[in-house]
Order: sequence, then C-alpha cells, then structure tokens
Amino acid sequence: MSIGPSAYALRASRRRIGDRIGDVSLRGITLAAALAACVLLGAIVWKVVDLARPSISKYGLGFLTGQTWDPVKKVFGALPFIYGTALSSLVALLIAAPLAIAIGLWLSELAPRGFRGIVGSLVEMLAAIPSVVLGLWGILVLGPYLSHHLEPWLHGKLGFIPIFGAPEATGTGLFTAGLILTIMIVPIIASICRELFLQVPDELEEGALALGATRWEMIRGVILPATRTGIAAAIILGLGRALGEAIAVTQVIGGGTKISRNLFGPSDTLASKIAASYQGAASGLESSSLLYLAAILLVIGLLTNFIAQVIVRRFDPLRGAR
Repeated sequence: MSIGPSAYALRASRRRIGDRIGDVSLRGITLAAALAACVLLGAIVWKVVDLARPSISKYGLGFLTGQTWDPVKKVFGALPFIYGTALSSLVALLIAAPLAIAIGLWLSELAPRGFRGIVGSLVEMLAAIPSVVLGLWGILVLGPYLSHHLEPWLHGKLGFIPIFGAPEATGTGLFTAGLILTIMIVPIIASICRELFLQVPDELEEGALALGATRWEMIRGVILPATRTGIAAAIILGLGRALGEAIAVTQVIGGGTKISRNLFGPSDTLASKIAASYQGAASGLESSSLLYLAAILLVIGLLTNFIAQVIVRRFDPLRGAR
C-alpha cells in the first residue's frame, strides 16, 4: 500500500510543528535556568549587603583596615581575617600547585596505564571527603604531628626568619590551616591539569621525542608551554576553593583575632570567623559586622572566579570559531 504525496506532506508538516515546539521549549527552559541562576546570585548579594548595612554605615571602607575585633566594646575590623584568609590560601597554593601539577604530569605522561585509572580515582576521592572529617583529622592526627615534630624542627632551623619564629608549638594556626586547605585543593588542580596535559596533541610530543628531546625536555618545552594558561586557571579555581572553606579551617586555625607575622600562631579567616561566631553574636552590630565579612568574602570569591573564567576563555582553542 503506497502513501500518497499528501500523506508525506502531512507528516512533514507535523514534524516541522513538533520541531518548532521543541526548539521553543528548549530555548525557554534553558533561558529560565540561566535567569534563575542570575536571580539567585543577585538575591544572595542583596540579602548579604542588606543585613550588613548597619556595619557598612558605621564603619564604611575603614572596616577593611580595622585591626580590632572586640564584641564587648563593639569595635570591629576585618583586616586580621583578610590577612588570615590571604596567608592561609597562599600557603595552600605554594604547596598544592607544584604537587598537583606533578600528579597531573605523572598520571598523563609517566604512569603505567594500569595505574592511571586507580591512582587518578584515589586522588579525586580526596575531594569527596567532607570538610568536617578533614578538620577532625587535622585535630587528631596532623596537629599532634606538627606540634611534636615539624614545628619544633622549623623553629630550630628557620627560627631566625620572622614567619618561622618560635611560639609555643600547639599544632594549630595558619600553617595547619594551610596544610588542610592543600589537601582540599590538590584534587581540583590535579584533575584539571591532567585533562589539560591529555589534550596536547600526541604529534607534538612524539615529534619532540623524535628530534632527540628527553622526556623532561619534551614536558618542559611542549606540554607546559601549551597548557600554561589553563594551569593558571586551575590554580585560580583552587584558590577560590581555599578562600571559601570554613568548617575545616575553623577546627584547626586556633581562632585568633590579631595579625601575627608568624605562621604558627592562632589566627582566623573570613569564612571561619563567620562560621564560628555568627550563631553566638552578642549584638546586632556584631551580626552585621559578620555579614560585612561575608560581603567581603563574596566579592573576593566572585572576582576570583571571574578571573578564572577570563583565563579559561583565553585558553580555549575554539574561541576564535565562536
């Protein structure tokens, strides 16, 4: 039984109508999802700034340079926590970045094929450990080890340098927080670096080796230059993770409110101060000041992610075709 031209035309018409409905629905759903994300971000920013308004009105930008946090006298300043956030994140990046790049290189270039999947999965599983568990491990295992072994050694060998001065070894402080943050950001940076290294064309690597380059010369001359922008973006994304961590840092940083030149004294970060003090705030002004800290942290986080996105777009090899 044959189907006439009119039946084919009817089917084609229905198909075109269905396709148009699907296209419109897809456009509407994706647009709504994008707008919802923008609205949610705007709502978070507005609420945080609105609740911080009393502190913003009282202290203005001077809050950023204030060094005193005294709930009794109702005097509040953010500089010790900005300093703690910056220094703990810097310690984490200085340790995590080379370690993560080395892990990515080993997994992509040097590891036996049978080990790549196993080790790669184990490294990525570090990111799945809850931060509170890492904090407890820092208290029970890392802290005692630092106070009994590493900190006394550093104080004895490098105590003439101010940041390695010799306070009482407690196992808590900026250095411990930096090590915990290192464990948290290594999987992020390592996973991204591994994918970047795997995207380098095999022809370039094999060509360098065929010209007589050693494995290290090939990595240094081909892989790292080809992926340096992406590596920078991965490090910045890791920095964004370190800046916003609260629970694990709160458990090991010691809770100090003074700026110290020493890495091993008690300190605090923006996120850990908010997590530790908001529920027990003694006054409305203290609550508002903690929200002011949240606004500062939000701005830092948004700027960090914006910079990472700019670098990623610059690295994208298809950007010229879009």
